[in-house]
Amino acid sequence: MARNAGGSNNNTPKTNQNETPAATAAAAAAAAAASAKSKQRSSSSNRSNLNWNLSSSLMLDKWKTLVGCVCLAIASYFGYLGYLETRVNTPLDNQKMVLLTGLDDPERYWGTYRPQTYFGLKTRDPHSLVMGLMWYTPSNLGPNGAGIRHWCEQSDKLDGYGWTHHDGRSFGVQDIQDMPFEVKTSFVKYNGDKQFGGDWTARISVRNTTRAWDRSISLIWYVALDERTNGHIKYVSDEKSPEPGVYGESQGLGEFQVRFHPAKGRILHKSYLSTVAPSLAKLKDTIFAHFRAFTSKQGQRFIGLPGEIISQNGLPSTNPEPNLIAIQITAEVDFTLDITYQSTSGFALGESIPKPPTGRAYTDSLLEKIGAFEKRFEDTFQLAAKGYAADEIRFARNAFSNMIGGIGYFYGASRVQSVHTQNPVPYWKAPLYTAVPSRSFFPRGFLWDEGFHGLLISAWDVDIELDIICHWFDLLNIEGWIPREQILGVEALAKVPDEFVIQRNSNANPPTFFLTLRKLLNHHKQQLAQKGRFATLERLYPRLQAWFTWYNTTQRGEVLGTYLWRGRNASTVRELNPKSLSSGLDDYPRASHPTPLERHVDLRCWIALAASVMAELSSLLGKDDVKYYETASYLTDNGLLNRLHLDPFSEHYADWGLHTDAVALKQTPPPLSTQRTAGKRSQSSSTSSSSLPAPEKQRYVLKQPDYKFVDSMFGYVSLFPLLLEQLEHDSPYLGRMLQDLRDPEMLWTNYGLRSLAKNSPMYMKRNTEHDPPYWRGPIWININYLAVKALRHYGKIEGPFAQTARQIYGELRDNLVKNIYRQYKRTGYIWEQYDDKTGEGKGCSPFTGWSGLVVLLMAEQF
Repeated sequence: MARNAGGSNNNTPKTNQNETPAATAAAAAAAAAASAKSKQRSSSSNRSNLNWNLSSSLMLDKWKTLVGCVCLAIASYFGYLGYLETRVNTPLDNQKMVLLTGLDDPERYWGTYRPQTYFGLKTRDPHSLVMGLMWYTPSNLGPNGAGIRHWCEQSDKLDGYGWTHHDGRSFGVQDIQDMPFEVKTSFVKYNGDKQFGGDWTARISVRNTTRAWDRSISLIWYVALDERTNGHIKYVSDEKSPEPGVYGESQGLGEFQVRFHPAKGRILHKSYLSTVAPSLAKLKDTIFAHFRAFTSKQGQRFIGLPGEIISQNGLPSTNPEPNLIAIQITAEVDFTLDITYQSTSGFALGESIPKPPTGRAYTDSLLEKIGAFEKRFEDTFQLAAKGYAADEIRFARNAFSNMIGGIGYFYGASRVQSVHTQNPVPYWKAPLYTAVPSRSFFPRGFLWDEGFHGLLISAWDVDIELDIICHWFDLLNIEGWIPREQILGVEALAKVPDEFVIQRNSNANPPTFFLTLRKLLNHHKQQLAQKGRFATLERLYPRLQAWFTWYNTTQRGEVLGTYLWRGRNASTVRELNPKSLSSGLDDYPRASHPTPLERHVDLRCWIALAASVMAELSSLLGKDDVKYYETASYLTDNGLLNRLHLDPFSEHYADWGLHTDAVALKQTPPPLSTQRTAGKRSQSSSTSSSSLPAPEKQRYVLKQPDYKFVDSMFGYVSLFPLLLEQLEHDSPYLGRMLQDLRDPEMLWTNYGLRSLAKNSPMYMKRNTEHDPPYWRGPIWININYLAVKALRHYGKIEGPFAQTARQIYGELRDNLVKNIYRQYKRTGYIWEQYDDKTGEGKGCSPFTGWSGLVVLLMAEQF
C-alpha cells in the first residue's frame, strides 16, 4: 500500500531503495542548482530585455533632444539675423533729446523753414501747412513752366539772391536779382498772446532796375496742405472784402485766414486756383497745368488761373476738398503786396481780433527789427570795431543771414541699409531742424557740414544750435550710427539723384559736432550754465558715448591705433581712385586699391578730437572721464602718430595702404562683335563706326601696387595733425608742414590753401570721364578755416615755430577774406569752392553753409 501511494505521487523524486542518504542529498543539491541556474537565465533574459528597452528609449530621447537643440539653434540663428536686420532702423533706447517742438516753442513756430524755395514759410510741425511764392515774367514764360521761379535752381541763372537780414526767430529780409527786376521779400512775426503761434506779415516788392521793356510781373502766392495735414482750406472773396484770401483750419494752427493787401502799384489781372495737387513736390507743375489765357474788357490778354477745379488729370477727384489754393496777381511794376496771416482761434464770437500790421505800420516794425539786428550783429562780431568798411560789414551780414535763414524743418524717414538687410529699409520717421549747405543744390541736412555750421550759429544763438544738435542726435540708432545725409520729405527727395538716397550703416562721416561742442565748452560755458542748458548736455551725454563708441569700433583698422573710412569700392573699374564719400572729402586720392589694411590719418585725428572733447565734457558733468583722457592721450601721442603715419622720406603725414601712382583712365576698345557690326554698317551705308557711342573710359593699372605710405598725395589729409591741433608745438614736423603749406608749388595760393599739391599725380585729374576734380586742387573754406584756427593756436605758444605760424596766419586769413568778398561783389554769390589759379567761385551757389565761416574769419572768433 505504501509503494502504491508513493508511486502515485508524481511530485516526489524517485529514489533507489539501495541509495544511501548522502547520495540522496547530493542529488537534491544538484537539482536545486539546476533550478537556480534556470531562474538566473530567466532573470538575465528579463534584465537584458529591460536594458534593451531602456537603451532604445534613451537613444530616442537623445535624438529628440538633439533635434530639439538643432531646431532651437536654427530658430535662434534666424531670430538673431532678424534682430540684426532691425538694429539699423531701431532708435537708441534712451531719453529723447528734443523736448520743445511745435507750439511748445511759439517764438520759432513759424519760419522760413523751406530753404529750397526762394520764399516759403511753414511751421515746426511734422505735417505743416505750407505757403510760398512763385513769380514769372509773362514774356518769358516757356514750355513746361520754364521761367516760373519757385524752387531755388542754378538753372534759373539769377544775378543773385539771399537773405540780407535774418535773426533765426522773428524776421528776415531777402534781396533777389532777377533782371530786369529786383524782388524783395520780407516777413515779421507777431507772437502776442495767441495760442497757435501768433500772426505774421510778409511783403513782396518788385521794381524794375533797368529801362527794359518788361513792365509787368505775375506773382503767385499759394497755400498748400502737406499730404498728411489734418485740416482744410478754401478760397474767399466777397464784396465786403475785395482783397482775395484763404480761410482754413488745421490741427496745428486752429482757425486762420490769409489776406492780400496791395500797397503800391496797379493790378492788371487777378485770378486763383483751388484744386488738388498730387504732392508738395508737384505744386509748380500743378499750377502750370492749369494756366489759361484770358482777355480783359480792354482787349488785353493775360495768363491766369481758372478758379475752382477739383479734379486730377481731368477726372473727378475722390477727395473733393482742395489741398492747394493759389492766388495770382499780374501787376505793373513798381509793385508792393502785403500778405497777412492771422490766427483767429481762441476768440469769443463778436470779439475784435487784432490784425497784423500792413502798409506803413509794417514798414515801421520791419525797420525796428533791422536796426536791432544790425546792432546785435556788431555786438556779436565787432567788425566795425576791427576797421571793416560798410560794404564789407554788409557782406558779412548777408553771409551770416543766409546761414541762419537757410535753416529748414524737415520730416520723414531715410532709406537705410546694413550688411544684414538684403534691401533698403525705412528709418523711423522723425523731424530734423538743421541748416543746409546750399539752398539751390543741397537743400537738406548733411552730418559733417552741420558741425561747421554750428561754429557760426552758436556764436549768434546758443539755444538754436543746441536745438539743432538735439534733433540730429534723436536720429541716433541703437548701434550708435547717424545717417550722414538726411533726405526727409517729398520736397527734399525730389532734389536728390537716386544713387545718393540710400544710406549704409557701415559708412561714417567726420564727427564734426565735436568741433561745435568744443567751441561751446571753450567759449560759451557761462551761457551753458544758464536756462537749464546743462540738462540738455546731460541728456546728450549717453548719446555722445554711443556715437563715439560706434566710430571707435566700426572704423577701427587692423593695427591698434589705426582707423579707416569704410565704404570705398574696391571693385570699381570706372574711377581713377575709388572715392571715400564717407570721409567728406569725396574724390581726395587715397590708396589706389582699397583694402581693410588701409590707415587713414584724418580719421585718426577726428577720433582723437572726439576723445578729448568727451573727456572735457565728462569732467564738466561729473562723469567718469578716465577712459576718454587715456584714449585722447594715446591717439595724440606724436611718437605713435609718426610711426603709423609719417612717411620717413618725404616727412609728410600720409595714409598707408595698397597703392600705385601709375593709373590712368583710358578708352576701352568696343567688343569684337560690335566692331564687326559697325564694319558691316560702314560697308553698306554711309554710317561709320566713329558715329557709334564710345565706351566709357576705364581705369588701367600701369604698375602693380604695393603696401606703402601714400606720400605723393600731399594735401588736406596730410594737414590733419595740424588742423586739429594735435602736433606738439615744438615738433620738427610742424616746421616742415608750415614750410610746405606755404610753398606756392604745393598748397599755397593768393586765395587760400588748395586741397591737393600741384606736384601730386592726381592734381586736377578727373576721377571718371564725367566727374571733374572736386577735392583735387580747388580751395575749400571749411578746411581753410581749420588751418587759420590752428595757425593762430600755434602762434600763441612760444616755441621754434610760433613766429612762422603767426606770419602765415595773417597772410592766409587776409587772402581768404579778400577773395571771398571779391567774388561775392563780382558774382553776387558765396561759392562752394574757389579756383586755386584764379580765385573764381566754383561748384554750386549760393553756398552759405561752411563758406559762411568767412564771418568768423573776419571776426577772428575761433
